[in-house]
Formats: sequence, C-alpha cells, structure tokens
Amino acid sequence: MDFFEVKEMIANLGLLIVDEVPEEELVVIEDESRGIKGMIVDCEDEMVIIEQPIGRFSEKYYGWFLEKSRYLTFGAFVLDGESKTIFFRNTLRLDTLDLEEFESTIHSLEIFLAEYGDEIIKMAKDN
Repeated sequence: MDFFEVKEMIANLGLLIVDEVPEEELVVIEDESRGIKGMIVDCEDEMVIIEQPIGRFSEKYYGWFLEKSRYLTFGAFVLDGESKTIFFRNTLRLDTLDLEEFESTIHSLEIFLAEYGDEIIKMAKDN
C-alpha cells in the first residue's frame, strides 16, 4: 500500500480531500455528515497515522476522554501537550492496510460522535 492507494481508498469512502501535502504524503479530509472535519491522514514510512482534532478542553475533562477511549472500537483519544488539543488518533500498518480497516477507523469515530457529540459540545463551551 502506498500514498496514492490511500488517497484512492479515501475517495472510495466518499471522503473529500480538502488539503494535500504530497511531499509529506499527507492529506486532510472531511465529511461533515459523519463528523469528520480536518482529519489528517499521514503516511509515515510503514505507518498511516489518522488524527481528527476534537478541540481544546478544560483539564477537568481530560479524564473523561481517557475513560471514553476504552469504548472506542478502534483508535484512542490523545492530548497534544503543546496545544492542549484533544485528538482522536489511530495508527495502522501501511503495508497491510485495506479498505475495511481504514473504514473501521472512520466508523469508530463516527459512532462515538453520534453517541457523545452533544456532551462534547457542552464541554467545549465550558472553557
């Protein structure tokens, strides 16, 4: 699997590439109907890193995201210590990546946002 095949998978899933940095093998994708906005797909050597910024939250909510990571089918929530931004992140092997595995990552976040989106919006307003 290579960067061009990853881009083909993105297109096959109906996701829109809104930005691209070909020399870094990185794209930014969106599908607002699924809650995907500014998702970064970065092909790094043998890995593909998928990150969706969730937002900046008060420190009092960090534990909530850590607890909820347990219920994600794929991926986890992570904190960027520098920007204090919470991200959904999944790292996959590029050489064995297939459409179903990539799609499962998207669905994991999509299902989570459908279930907890209102709660996340309330927490984001509490900054």
